[in-house]
Amino acid sequence: MKVALIQTALHWENPQANRNHFEKLIHSIAEKVDLIVLPEMFSTGFTMHPADVAEPMLGETIEWLKSVAKSKESAIMGSLVIRENERYYNRLVFVLPSGEIKKYDKKHLFTLAGEDKVYKAGNEKLIIDYQGFKICPLICYDLRFPVFSRNTENYDLLIYVANWPKPRTNAWDILLKARAVENQCFVIGVNRIGIDKNNHEYIGHSQAVDCLGNYVLEPQENEGVFIINLDKSDMIETRERLDFLSDRDAFSFLN
Repeated sequence: MKVALIQTALHWENPQANRNHFEKLIHSIAEKVDLIVLPEMFSTGFTMHPADVAEPMLGETIEWLKSVAKSKESAIMGSLVIRENERYYNRLVFVLPSGEIKKYDKKHLFTLAGEDKVYKAGNEKLIIDYQGFKICPLICYDLRFPVFSRNTENYDLLIYVANWPKPRTNAWDILLKARAVENQCFVIGVNRIGIDKNNHEYIGHSQAVDCLGNYVLEPQENEGVFIINLDKSDMIETRERLDFLSDRDAFSFLN
């Protein structure tokens, strides 16, 4: 599967400007890709003012994602601020070329920024079957909580979209590798760059890691579209040879 990771700065609380910018970057992709990955809250930046920017599931940004998926004949994913049933969600959407939408609401809300005060947490894990891969998409702070992401579904690819700030970049790098090794899967992390309205700096470090903790794509710090090709055959061989997942702990969530 060929995946395009898009790393860029974001226009603060300006969905139209962000859509326009991402459209230019996406249309610069000359080769055929299967999946395009955008950062967390790609249309607004990591805002704690959802009432100012929230969109419905039939809003302009969702329609734009569907249009891009259709025109590029590729799935596209990222998270955005969604208003539904009088609540706000940091919602990841995975849009197929057909227009079908899979969704995941961020479970672990970032209390340090007060995200839990203004957004509703999700509690359901999403597994997507696409192009012969089982994909588990998660959002930013979820990366710090390995129990929720534990590979009990035998997924092949774990994807984190993020607004992860510069001071904690070392944790980002370590935890992405840890999730790949412990879950014996590919891991992709897509982060933003630049400085937001709250003066938080981001240096990206979007990357991809294989099931042994080796880089498929080393951490990147500049704006760009980074294309990788994922081949399951080596991962499957490693799982068969080093069958650690068979010894994983059994557990269930209470909430």
